[in-house]
Amino acid sequence: MKINHLKYYLMVLIVIPLFSGCSLPSNKSSNNETNSLYQRVIKSGTIRCGYGMFPPYCMKDPNTGKLSGIFVEILNEAGKNLGLKIDWSEEVGWANIIQGIETNRYDLIPTGIWPNASRGKHASFSIPLFYNRLDAYVRTKDDRFNNNLKTIDSKSIIIATIDGYINQDIAKRRFPQTRILSHPDMCDGAQVFLDIVNKKADITFDDPSLAALFLKNNPGTIKKITSKPIAVEANTMMFKIGEPAFKSMLDTALTELINNGYVDSVLNKYEPSPGVYLRLAPPYQTH
Repeated sequence: MKINHLKYYLMVLIVIPLFSGCSLPSNKSSNNETNSLYQRVIKSGTIRCGYGMFPPYCMKDPNTGKLSGIFVEILNEAGKNLGLKIDWSEEVGWANIIQGIETNRYDLIPTGIWPNASRGKHASFSIPLFYNRLDAYVRTKDDRFNNNLKTIDSKSIIIATIDGYINQDIAKRRFPQTRILSHPDMCDGAQVFLDIVNKKADITFDDPSLAALFLKNNPGTIKKITSKPIAVEANTMMFKIGEPAFKSMLDTALTELINNGYVDSVLNKYEPSPGVYLRLAPPYQTH
């Protein structure tokens, strides 16, 4: 009996340390899932959007405050298909869009975000809906840079840019010797073209759709001098980094609208002239 008791106590002494190092399964993962962007959106039934003014991607009627534009129509349609309300809750400047994402002031910036490495450190992006080319624009009678963009990189040249916008990044990265005339991120996008027309700047880089809108109101004032785009950018929607379930839901809804032709119909509606927007190539063969 003593031997049996001794064996029993020895087994207890061995087993207890083995289990003392173990712990119950943590509910941390469960809490993270509950607090995820996807769960919050599903629970509230609403996607809260910050938006930047960028005609014709997002425009606001000054009399009614109603929003319209390419991304407004596309996201509203996606929300309808998802059974979710789209709350256009806050207008934001392009230089501060990530701050609002990180502090949960809004869930999504849907108005045509061009991903880059700097933004990718802090945010995630949807699939592209279409692409933009960026071209160089000068005054109509200015032939200094035709077919030779290397001549832009000079201390005598001024490039018009907007804070937080891709034209500022291109100016600093590709033409470091030039001087930069910059405007606040909430300014009218036409300001860079006005700088050229008024001879405050020599050149700018911008989306042909904005140039087309400017020329509609100011015919014959500026011209494009690039045959090939100086850059190509993907139009996406941006949200908080590390939200795979939300991204999956959003991408699926947007893919549906691409595949059923809805995105093309919206682009056709707002495109200022044929070929301005670069459509996605279909990932399939028809024959």
